[in-house]
Amino acid sequence: MTSAVESIRIDKWLWAARFFKTRGAATEAVAGGRVRVNAERVKPSKDVRVEDIVEVRIGELRWTVVVKGVAERRGPARVAATLYDETAESIAGRERHVAERRLARPPGADLGPRPTKQARRRIEAFRRSRQSRPRGGSEP
Repeated sequence: MTSAVESIRIDKWLWAARFFKTRGAATEAVAGGRVRVNAERVKPSKDVRVEDIVEVRIGELRWTVVVKGVAERRGPARVAATLYDETAESIAGRERHVAERRLARPPGADLGPRPTKQARRRIEAFRRSRQSRPRGGSEP
């Protein structure tokens, strides 16, 4: 899939390397500042060459890769994987982040079960009684 092309637009390369499903999503990520080339924020039209260092942030995950090839077209995943090499620090960081997320409690886990109908009615009655009560102030 790699050809005699020496450089290619960063958004097209990210799409061909399968970091993003669509080229539009890749363009949006570059324009949004979630992609850096050689530690600089770039525009979607920036050309990347072999041996450039590309930093990509997708959600909470960060990838730091070294460009090993360029491709005009998006090909199979096996070919896309040959377009870059991920740095050891990037691999370790991603694995650490995945392990932390696995060990973290899911949001809302400490809230307990849903209230029963009776408990919900008591909560609503309590809230109503608090709203109807005058709050301390300068009223006579």
